[in-house]
Amino acid sequence: MSLLQVNDLDRKIIELLKENGRMSYVKIAKALGVSEGTIRKRIHEMTRSGIIKRFSVEISFSKGAQAITLVSVSPSTPTSEVSRELKKIKFIEKIYEVTGQYDIVAYISAFNIAEVNQAIEEIRKVKGVSQTNTMIILNVW
Repeated sequence: MSLLQVNDLDRKIIELLKENGRMSYVKIAKALGVSEGTIRKRIHEMTRSGIIKRFSVEISFSKGAQAITLVSVSPSTPTSEVSRELKKIKFIEKIYEVTGQYDIVAYISAFNIAEVNQAIEEIRKVKGVSQTNTMIILNVW
């Protein structure tokens, strides 16, 4: 995998895709004043090199339930091992290893509170998890 240098055009493409991941190459090209082929090539290169990791679907806040779970890891267990296990749990979309009182932040996105609770119960079963603190997200701006 070669190291791709992100230029101003790439940054503009990424910003447009963040707003609408389904935007067509033609619409992106028109918005940025370049050819469709240029956009296709840049997106392909950014995907191949790992700059763009994935195109995803985000559930509307009004149609689902989200939570943030803070996780403490036992000192005898590597944080990265716990993170790998947490990533396998259904409804966990993102895992962040962080500094501070907690070691990991898990972002949960589900269709309802029962599914959020299911994910929390699974988090608590992971070997090495010593404590959790969950916050239900009330509003997204």
